[in-house]
Amino acid sequence: MEAISIITIISIAFLGSFGHCVGMCGGIVIAYSSTKIKNDWTKKVQALAHLLYSFGRISTYMILGALFGLVGGVVTFDNTTSGIFLLITGFMMILVGLSLLGKIKFLTILEHSCSKSPLYQNTFKALLGSQSLFSFYLLGMLNGLLPCGFVYVFAITAASTGSAFWGAFVMFIFGLSTVPALFSLGFFVGLFKQSNLRDLFIKLASILVIAFGFYIGYLGYEYLVDPTKSILSCHI
Repeated sequence: MEAISIITIISIAFLGSFGHCVGMCGGIVIAYSSTKIKNDWTKKVQALAHLLYSFGRISTYMILGALFGLVGGVVTFDNTTSGIFLLITGFMMILVGLSLLGKIKFLTILEHSCSKSPLYQNTFKALLGSQSLFSFYLLGMLNGLLPCGFVYVFAITAASTGSAFWGAFVMFIFGLSTVPALFSLGFFVGLFKQSNLRDLFIKLASILVIAFGFYIGYLGYEYLVDPTKSILSCHI
């Protein structure tokens, strides 16, 4: 993987997490923070609980990344299919960026939540009522399965790598980059909701997403027009 791609993934995920992820997953973080975390817990134990929740999300993302990367490795057997994967990824990146800017409702369509299903509600309720630290990890894994436009885009990016390892790595970087926003949400809820900071992060993330989308699309174009380009050289 190229360094510029890793930096771009980190930048998009980090900035986007303070806007999109806080808005979408913030309710879950606030719910478990007010229900599961007790006032008499030490700061270290509280921090551990938050980290376990984040590691749970990252674990789910890595599993999804490995699966998508494995499928991508089977499907991307020539330059044409590699190019198509990259073009789809770039196109979806651009749609996500425009959606974050409020120009279209692409993310709203993608994120039709499954949280109303009885299975999800029952599992969520059981984990929310548990006081074990491990339940925070399981709750994070459960949250990682919720429909999310950002997750979809990076999952397709993972598939474009054509490798289970690099697919998992893409999703690991993505998940790790969202930890600071959700970890600190319980301490700075007012900052994210009552100031222009969240809007600023959303706009910056949108610009990066759109720019990266064009970059990925260009790589896909290169695969389609250059038959000598090696599919083994991973650009994502």
